[in-house]
Amino acid sequence: MRDASRSVKLDILHGKSYHEVMETLITRGIVNSYFEKINRSLQLDAAIVGGGPSGIVAAYYLAKAGHKVALLDRKLAPGGGMWGGAMMFNEIVVQKDAQPILDDLQLQYRDYEQGTCLLDSVHATAGLLYRATEAGALIFNCYSVEDVVYKQGRVGGVVVNWTPVLLQHMHVDPLTFTAKTVLDATGHDCEIARTVARKNGVSLCTQTGGVIGEMSMDAAEGERTTIENTKEIYPGLFVSGMAANGVSGSFRMGPIFGGMLMSGKKAAELMHASICAQQG
Repeated sequence: MRDASRSVKLDILHGKSYHEVMETLITRGIVNSYFEKINRSLQLDAAIVGGGPSGIVAAYYLAKAGHKVALLDRKLAPGGGMWGGAMMFNEIVVQKDAQPILDDLQLQYRDYEQGTCLLDSVHATAGLLYRATEAGALIFNCYSVEDVVYKQGRVGGVVVNWTPVLLQHMHVDPLTFTAKTVLDATGHDCEIARTVARKNGVSLCTQTGGVIGEMSMDAAEGERTTIENTKEIYPGLFVSGMAANGVSGSFRMGPIFGGMLMSGKKAAELMHASICAQQG
């Protein structure tokens, strides 16, 4: 305590107040730590675009496998539509097929009917984010991905900017994170898949060669096909969750999330295999 008091007195003697020193310390800590985080993300094994449940689950399993993973989400609070449940009734339904994932991530749930269970959506979303970051995934919120790195017929990273910059239509050049694999987990809009096809004139792995677009709601079929449609749609580019159904032209499913969780795990498995193959 005497040492701390002496340090403050010395600062005052040198013309610095205690509060000025603390302001500098706080700012320096944030700036240095943040830029160290960016430096660690310049060359990734996996760049995940979109922080909904499938993207977070993919980030968790990839980080758990020892890969360098960054998840980029345009919102201040990643989590997609899972936070609000349905119409802000913050409960969600998950089918029992996804229960092993709930157990892996240590999420609390209770049995419901017809092979389903119920979760508090705030607990579930916060739990997904906690477990992903605990496993080593880095999350960059308020980031928008405006383009991809595209070399020799392969998606090799993402082009990023601040979300407020793009919302205000400011002419500010972006930065890039290179990556061995990229996951489009952007939900209904399938933004990354659309960008790759439109800007590079290439065909995706769909019936039309482009983004087909989602159909109206069929919860059971939408849950099944979101897992089926989780795949590599172009070299280096994978899709999961609602983006998977949007790209391949399948149904939306509403506030049931087992398919999203299983889609994220499947995407992680596919991306893990691709990363390992590239590493030789």
